[in-house]
Amino acid sequence: MVNILFTGGDGNLCSEFKKISNDFIFLNRHDMDITDEDDIKYVFDNYDFDYVIHSAALTRPMKLHDENPILSINTNIIGTANIVKFCIEYNKKLIYISTDYVYEGIYGFYDEEDGVNPPNKYGWSKLGGECSVMMMEDYLIIRLGMIEYPFPHEFAFTDVYKSSVWVDEVPNIVLNLLDETGVINVGGERKTIYDFVSERQKNIKGVKSPETVVKDSSMIIDKLINVLKQ
Repeated sequence: MVNILFTGGDGNLCSEFKKISNDFIFLNRHDMDITDEDDIKYVFDNYDFDYVIHSAALTRPMKLHDENPILSINTNIIGTANIVKFCIEYNKKLIYISTDYVYEGIYGFYDEEDGVNPPNKYGWSKLGGECSVMMMEDYLIIRLGMIEYPFPHEFAFTDVYKSSVWVDEVPNIVLNLLDETGVINVGGERKTIYDFVSERQKNIKGVKSPETVVKDSSMIIDKLINVLKQ
């Protein structure tokens, strides 16, 4: 088993990785504050790992990024840049968990070469993190369309399209991408959130989305499919 250090160790994604192996290193914000370079240096000096999967981020609720942009900047942009600097200095491969919200979310079917124009401040904060990651030589950015399981809401949107993948499916995908570089879209077939969720949870009710919700952040995943076939 490869040596991997995870940031965001208490998050939903890391909870799924923990089911795969107890040998991975999972650090939450109390173990390592990504806004504190002394904290990060201590970890890099005292833990044995080859890869960093950086999933620590400020995410929901989306309005938090509007209400507290400084916190968003410190966590998602500056925090990521701090991790990048130490990965460069200590020669560690970085896998950055980004989001489909870096795409503008209007027409859908975005591939990795399409321009980015985030529709909200959360997307901009994650794109800011991507910018620092791209300063590295050895990195992978995963633009992820992840859905929590079980789905945490009683309703799902019938008019919002994504290339969704369940959180419990993500670890096996990511572990097969560790030696890839660049940017890879990770998700599934383009569907409405309602259609996707209701296949697994039959009690979900469908509703129309508010005007402010991003309508189509679906992605082309041909690159992912080709890599997983190898």
